[in-house]
Amino acid sequence: MTHYLLYFSITLVVSTFFAMGGVGSAVALVPIFDSLGLGFNLAKATALFINTSTTITATFMNIKRKALDIKFALPLTISSLIMAPFGAKTSQYINVEYAKMGLALFLIFSATMMLFGKKEAKVHYEAKWIQYLVGGVVGFISGILGVGGGSLIMPLMILLGYDAKKMAIAVSFMIPFSTFSAFLSYTTFVQIDYVLLVIVAIAAILGGYIGNKIMYFKLDAKQIKKLIAILLYIIACKIIYSLVV
Repeated sequence: MTHYLLYFSITLVVSTFFAMGGVGSAVALVPIFDSLGLGFNLAKATALFINTSTTITATFMNIKRKALDIKFALPLTISSLIMAPFGAKTSQYINVEYAKMGLALFLIFSATMMLFGKKEAKVHYEAKWIQYLVGGVVGFISGILGVGGGSLIMPLMILLGYDAKKMAIAVSFMIPFSTFSAFLSYTTFVQIDYVLLVIVAIAAILGGYIGNKIMYFKLDAKQIKKLIAILLYIIACKIIYSLVV
């Protein structure tokens, strides 16, 4: 019980803090869970389930509000849905140290985009095959690292000339499908603690709700994002340090 309470508390705190900045917490929970002794693959599987749980509500809300352009979102969704399980399966054959280094680089990229990412398009080139390609590549990487991939796909697609708001809605629709398909792949070679899974998912959903509520009390989301970026840098440095020492 103490074990579960620890993970619930950590997930609740991290999810609340990240939600205050409008950012998903699963990317940080993977290395945190791993450092607590959960094991890297189980940490990734658990984070993928958290990603699914916390983003599926936003998807339903976008559909209910008729804000989702299904035709636009389908190429990203289909390609990531197909490739994410391949990434998860591939992770079995990748040296854990290399995978952790990849996660550290992903954290650095995410943090850098939060601090310095530009919203202006560099080109204006919209094509379906681009969506399939980017969705597939990001889905594959997400499956390997156990992350949602939104922080990777969003800046790429915006730089290619896609509308940021439209992309955000499409990505929120894509993520539950890709993360859940990757999670199912992990269940085939990782022993899942389903009690823990439910507990941290509830904590993440609750944390997201609390964080969003707090955000409306005139908090500066940009400043919180900067703090989150710094936290991601620290986690990345800790991972790299543990690998080289």
